[in-house]
Amino acid sequence: MTERIGPSKRSEYKVFRTIGTRWSDNDTYGHMNNVVHYSVFDTAVNGFLIENGVLDINGGAEVFLVVETGCRYHAEMAFPDVITAGIRIAKLGNSSVRYEIGLFRNDDEIAAAEGFFIHVNVNRVSRRPAHFGDTARRVFGPLLVMNDALTN
Repeated sequence: MTERIGPSKRSEYKVFRTIGTRWSDNDTYGHMNNVVHYSVFDTAVNGFLIENGVLDINGGAEVFLVVETGCRYHAEMAFPDVITAGIRIAKLGNSSVRYEIGLFRNDDEIAAAEGFFIHVNVNRVSRRPAHFGDTARRVFGPLLVMNDALTN
């Protein structure tokens, strides 16, 4: 994630996915456990990739591996909240992409949590990096944001 003061707004993200919380997401403190945030990040991004033809989890020649991840927590979320995951791309390379994901509780306009992860596109068999194809570049392009805009 880029360095910034305070959480992001919904308007700073490009595409959104809605994910419901589950009873088991709550921990003994009555809020969503921190590891669940990472699962939501993964579910939001991979669902987006599958729906847009970038990832075929069963038969594609290439898959994505997570090589780095992080999260900042701004406010609590808990079952039965509905989470909207906002997705944007901060950096796009030849075979890697840095996603930034904001998690918004119910109708809140300010992120309750923000995270990032870096995917590397690899050959399914060799696990060696593979350049993005035309479909991935077409899908990723509209999600790319300038880092300067994120620090204002």
